[in-house]
Amino acid sequence: MDTLTAPQTPDLAELARDHYSPVLGRYFERGWSHGEGHRLYDTEGRAYLDFANGIAVSALGHHHPAVTAAIHEQVDRLIAPCAAMGFAEPTVRHARMIAATMPAPLDTVLFLNSGSEAIEGALKLARRVTGRPGIIAFRGAFHGRTLGATSITSSNINYRLGYEPLLPGVYLTTYPNVYRDFGGDEHRAAQLSLKHLQDLTATTIPATSVAAIVIEPVQGEGGYIPAPASFLQGLRAFCDQYGILLVADEVQAGFGRTGRMWSFEHAGIVPDVVCLAKAIANGLPLSAVVTRRELQERWGKGAHGTTYGGNPVACAAGIAVLETIEREHLVANAAERGAELMEGLRSIMGEDERIGDVRGLGLMIGVEFVKDRDTLEPDGATCEAVRQLCADEGLLILSCGTEHNVIRWIPPLDVTSQEIDEALSTFRSVLRTMPRDAGSAGS
Repeated sequence: MDTLTAPQTPDLAELARDHYSPVLGRYFERGWSHGEGHRLYDTEGRAYLDFANGIAVSALGHHHPAVTAAIHEQVDRLIAPCAAMGFAEPTVRHARMIAATMPAPLDTVLFLNSGSEAIEGALKLARRVTGRPGIIAFRGAFHGRTLGATSITSSNINYRLGYEPLLPGVYLTTYPNVYRDFGGDEHRAAQLSLKHLQDLTATTIPATSVAAIVIEPVQGEGGYIPAPASFLQGLRAFCDQYGILLVADEVQAGFGRTGRMWSFEHAGIVPDVVCLAKAIANGLPLSAVVTRRELQERWGKGAHGTTYGGNPVACAAGIAVLETIEREHLVANAAERGAELMEGLRSIMGEDERIGDVRGLGLMIGVEFVKDRDTLEPDGATCEAVRQLCADEGLLILSCGTEHNVIRWIPPLDVTSQEIDEALSTFRSVLRTMPRDAGSAGS
């Protein structure tokens, strides 16, 4: 039987080579040993300031005492009853706590296991409840890897390649990418993107045949692009006019990430369906679909289901996450530390013309690299070089964007000002020491 007893610091990438699937893409080939607070440690014992958080999952950092204690306590009581068998106390309590964070009339929670599953559930609910076939999503979106979620995802062609035919009845329209497509004009971005939606429903699918419009209020993998508030308000009005369900994908932007508990709150709207995952249990697999009760009653008993969704241990962790966010005022911290991070990144942008844009909300900030600020030609090679060099200097940050040219900043929600300064110092130092043609030379 294979063991990890020798060597003392095993080469995990080598051990994985023969039997661990090569399908998974990875940002790094390092082997990870453990995490403590906001530091992740590799198998050589080196510490990294973790501003990646497993792609916004470990939002309270590693080995958080409250979350860890809740997991240990629940493991000793009850681990894995099937949801169909009845009720577990942490699952019921967690649902009530999530509902309490939502605006009225959102009050009913269905637990699943992943963001993709939450999206799948939302799509099924929308079609069954409305009796309509059509689904509208936005170009550049990422909603997941399952077949339905893939059908409304277009942030990377590799996610769709070879899987046709995808879900029928799906239509993509323009997302208001203010910087890249509308010259920085938020009003024009909102108005023209709404016009494209109206054109779609005038020429391709009638609005009365659309079950749902699915949107990330802040596009995640597509480039950390906030939708203008006026666009989201116009979208809400459009859905109301035609009886369409508005589905907000809060998988990455939720749980205080943007300086509000839910990113749709920045626009003052209330979706019909909200999909949650990632930070929900600080690393344990869990997701949720939240609606008003009437929608899930109309969906019907047995219309959807799950074996593992609402696992008691994951829900116990989720309760600790919500309690910690409230007790430590972490939504406010995300807003305050996010303002510091934004100011620092924009200062660096002023020093380096390779950065074309710095944008975001709270602690969800994108830094876009371009070859030319006038033409906006994407510079994915420089972005990749910066990401890798920052890791070499002990800072973990990730990339995103349809052209892979955006650094995404997603520090823990309880990040300190000192850690923000440390990360900015590393980022600035890497850019200053990296030749201006370093990215293209390696491409």
